[in-house]
Amino acid sequence: MKVSFLWLSLLSVAHGFAPLPVSTTPPQTTTTTTTTTALAASQVKVAAVATTAAVVAGTAAVKFVFDRPSRTYSNATVNENTVAQEYDAWADDGILEYYWGEHIHLGYYSQEEMERGYKKKDFIQAKYDFIDEMMKFGGIDKDANQPVKVLDVGCGFGGTSRYLAKNLGDQSHVTGITLSPKQVERGTELAQEQGVAERTKFQVMDALNMDFEDNSFDIVWACESGEHMPDKKKYIDEMMRVLKPGGTFVMACWSQRDDKEVPFSKKDKRDLQYLYEEWTHPYFISVQDFKTLIDNTGMMNEVTTANWVDETIASWRHSIWVGVFDPRGWITKPRKYTKTFRDAYCLERMHRAFKRGLMEYGMWTATKQAAPETSTSSSTE
Repeated sequence: MKVSFLWLSLLSVAHGFAPLPVSTTPPQTTTTTTTTTALAASQVKVAAVATTAAVVAGTAAVKFVFDRPSRTYSNATVNENTVAQEYDAWADDGILEYYWGEHIHLGYYSQEEMERGYKKKDFIQAKYDFIDEMMKFGGIDKDANQPVKVLDVGCGFGGTSRYLAKNLGDQSHVTGITLSPKQVERGTELAQEQGVAERTKFQVMDALNMDFEDNSFDIVWACESGEHMPDKKKYIDEMMRVLKPGGTFVMACWSQRDDKEVPFSKKDKRDLQYLYEEWTHPYFISVQDFKTLIDNTGMMNEVTTANWVDETIASWRHSIWVGVFDPRGWITKPRKYTKTFRDAYCLERMHRAFKRGLMEYGMWTATKQAAPETSTSSSTE
């Protein structure tokens, strides 16, 4: 029906703007002028209708295509949509690094910055601010100057790992793990360029099956990696296992609303399914569900949680605007146009999901319980 209307509109435009027959009779009355004005107005109306129809049809076509997810999660090594391969692809095309810099996570925007207008804030600086705020949330003191061993779970290009290494003292060391060999390669290159190669190490490792010994790290840091984990329980269990007694755990993760409080509607489920499948996520869980998993390990002290949706939501649309204001990162890569536009569309879908409360930006922090004291007692008969 829309297609037929569009064609009729286009035909009307073509007819309306056809050359009028030349009259050999000179104009004689104002009736002719009035008729000409009415005809021009009619032509403008037809053109407006045709343009509107074209926009509506084009928008519907784009929405139809982009609403069908293209990167459904798979943990099979032979499938092209594994998490490792998706991040390898992002590392190769360079678009993500061009706009997001070294940090593949959302930025932090204060209430004052939001009131001034989020686009006035430097997009990359927002990501550094996020790290600083996440450190405060976890009680990690940059000025303590005590040597610590840090594990960055899902390190991306290693931007956070390098930032922590620079800010936690010369004797501290940060290990970053990721499933992407390309990210390890790029993270190592940047560490060498920035003079922190000796204080950082990047390696390919599955967060669900880490090679580290129990009680290996003073700080376990996980920023936006839990979204990709097919087994959330094992993800939490492994991080708690490698954390030293007394050590600090801090995590940030996109989370879905707790459906035990407000059940998901059909639209909610449909929207969540899109968000799962467009960016290679197996599924999301709620802030409370993650807290329960942490509590159930029996290893941690009281868990503090928060929802940072207000502080981070600007990142989604800001990500789109930086690409509009500076198209150099993608305009010279025509083979990446479809992927780039799909990513922009998904960014907008993410914004709307967080805005209406379907998604939340979860934060968790806790310290690990001290190891039980072993007492030796002698018994006498």
